[in-house]
Amino acid sequence: MIIYDDARAIQSDLIGLRHALHRNPELGLDLPRTQAVVLEALTGLDLEISTGTRCSSVIAVLRGGGSVPDQERRAVLLRADMDALPVTEQVDVDFRSQHEGQMHACGHDLHTSMLVGAARVLAGRRDQLAGDVVLMFQPGEEDGGGAGVMISEGVLDAAGRRPDAAWALHVMSGLTAHGTVISRTGPLMAASNQLHVTVRGVGGHGSAPHRAKDPVPVAAEMVVGLQTLMSRTVSAFSPAVLTVGQFTAGTTPYIIPETAYFAATIRCFDEQVLEGLERDTVRFCQGVAAAHGVEVDARFDRHYPVTINDSSAAELAEEVVGDVLGQTRWDWMASPVTSSEDFSRVLQAVPGAMLFLGASVEGEDWEKSPDNHSPFAAFSDDVLADGAALQAELALRSLSRPLAPTAAAIGRASG
Repeated sequence: MIIYDDARAIQSDLIGLRHALHRNPELGLDLPRTQAVVLEALTGLDLEISTGTRCSSVIAVLRGGGSVPDQERRAVLLRADMDALPVTEQVDVDFRSQHEGQMHACGHDLHTSMLVGAARVLAGRRDQLAGDVVLMFQPGEEDGGGAGVMISEGVLDAAGRRPDAAWALHVMSGLTAHGTVISRTGPLMAASNQLHVTVRGVGGHGSAPHRAKDPVPVAAEMVVGLQTLMSRTVSAFSPAVLTVGQFTAGTTPYIIPETAYFAATIRCFDEQVLEGLERDTVRFCQGVAAAHGVEVDARFDRHYPVTINDSSAAELAEEVVGDVLGQTRWDWMASPVTSSEDFSRVLQAVPGAMLFLGASVEGEDWEKSPDNHSPFAAFSDDVLADGAALQAELALRSLSRPLAPTAAAIGRASG
């Protein structure tokens, strides 16, 4: 496939870009170094470029040169996230992170490089584009809600009209085999939510707990009881996960503290289940606190919605992967994953899909590879041209033919 040849021809450039980004990771919404590297990499491509005011985003619009009547002109969005994680890298590579406590442990350096590659490939084929391509370089995916910020600043209207399709590609180190692209129709990734609980008691001496109101066992009872609540209020046919990842209380073994705090992540795929958990988890913590005569502040925060793939978009992705990379490089996922993504906010407004690309180090057993977010997570440079070619072809085909109007798309239009 010629478009794949175009991507392979710039593979060495993409590797250099990826290594430069990997050496200098940045966190959250403020990525000035990363933004500067991306802007430099896009120089000379004749793009309409704008940057964010509330974050270090980059939006680049590539205007197609195809002779298409205005009423038939379409737009497509391609997204790459750019932020890193607060992780100290333990991978021994010559482009290792130069910033202690910051690492591209989720592969966003590859995503950014792939999207730059797609931009270069598409710029060379401008006359074939039956519309416009919006390149969305997003900060703050891991924490900060960068997609929501960019939407509020107009990324979905950057081409002058709402995109007709949107795509994102995410590398995975331990989810699928090297070079394989996987996805599914419908729910792909879970909604992400957080429960924050502060129990307020009365401090005292550890030798006389009857003279205090110890918040620690009360909070511990909540932690254990929340697991029972999950299993007894959520249907076994509706996947949901609650994990307490933080628990903080006290300063020494012999002092009963005034407060105990814990926080949990809650993942699910169904809005009704989410509404029930939002209500029941807070009510449960309030009830336990009341039973022990202590006070509690319990707050349920919704973070990212469910990532839902449009069925016609997922089917188009299967076709494109087969044509660009080969039929053996595609596989359908039997079930969604309970990690989450704020590309979900784009897919709430625009039909499209997210795809996963296996990027474990070639020659290693992918099933034993450290997962994304691990300080030992490693990703292969070999997939950079694959990702660039795949996104470029998805854009070309999305512009040349509309996605079939699924129920989700009809709901977006009527809403």
